[in-house]
Amino acid sequence: MARQSASRAAQNLRNLAQRHGTPLFLIRRSVVREQLNRFRKALRRVEPFYAIKANPHPGILKTLVAAGAGFDVASKAEMEAALSAGAAPERIIFANTIKPAEAIATAAREGVLLTTFDSEYELYKIAEHSPKSRVLVRIKVPNIGSVVELSLKFGVDPSDAVPLLIKARRLGLTPAGVSFHVGSQCTHMENYVESLEMAAIIVRDAKLKQFPLEIVDIGGGFPIPHLDGDEDQFDKTARVIAREIERLFDRNLRIIAEPGRFISGPSATLVMRVIGKAIRENKHWYYLDDGVYGDLSGIMFDHAKYQFNVLRSGRRQLSTLAGPTCDSLDIIARGEDLPELEIGDIVYVNNVGAYSSASATTFNGIAPAKIVVVQ
Repeated sequence: MARQSASRAAQNLRNLAQRHGTPLFLIRRSVVREQLNRFRKALRRVEPFYAIKANPHPGILKTLVAAGAGFDVASKAEMEAALSAGAAPERIIFANTIKPAEAIATAAREGVLLTTFDSEYELYKIAEHSPKSRVLVRIKVPNIGSVVELSLKFGVDPSDAVPLLIKARRLGLTPAGVSFHVGSQCTHMENYVESLEMAAIIVRDAKLKQFPLEIVDIGGGFPIPHLDGDEDQFDKTARVIAREIERLFDRNLRIIAEPGRFISGPSATLVMRVIGKAIRENKHWYYLDDGVYGDLSGIMFDHAKYQFNVLRSGRRQLSTLAGPTCDSLDIIARGEDLPELEIGDIVYVNNVGAYSSASATTFNGIAPAKIVVVQ
């Protein structure tokens, strides 16, 4: 039965590649919904605000709007994308702590009033251009074991959080809460435990100072597996987070999160073809019609490692995969164990929906993959 299912999936990829050409970036709405439902089931107290930066394709955004999700935006363009997809302004958080004045003013006009900050300078900008804003102070938290350590760039020392919230109130803003991010692809559960404890201390301190907070934003970082054999750690991580939330926070406190990769990552498959072949370094080199400048840009910008699959069988050899551009940087993977491929053969990657097409560019006149959305 499993063999028949795999055979049908392979034929489906061949048919889609024949119909649309390659490279082809295939997004499945059903998987977006499944991931959102999985998140909600595992973290019942947490409201998901999808981090648009992971993948801003309208097909994903409209699917999430229909499912009642919120959105984390980092720019004016992302805000407009969420609004165009049908998101209500109150279901959007402007979660970039450093924003151009024009973007803050646009948010105010559109009614997007929930935003983060991590400096006094940002508070002055927000107070000037969006005086009705509700602000969350972002704190620096441990990022141990995360693939991308976001606390290198963002967050105030937790000891400064309450004084900054008091400053926000003095400027006429509404101090609404505290936010943090444990880093992307976080596999170290203690990051969440320590960060939630820090947030709880800030919530208690603010209450003692007569301005009770209403929101704790636990950010993103929820991991997904990329390679065969990788452990899917989400359920285990979610159990720890859910336990700590119940232990640390009153029921009337609103908990939100910013999952991006977790929602969109598993939804997409990148389908490529071999367009060239050579023997170099005593290995087969296969040149594909997409690469690190295109939809495999996550190799460079997201430190991603992908599982490369083929539709051909046979004796396997250590091989190198390269992209189609003239830049020697465009080497996708070395030491891949693959059967001998021929020009025209398909190579595909699953779980490639996040931080891939979002950062793809046109280089050497070679455009990124065509995006096709299916149910």
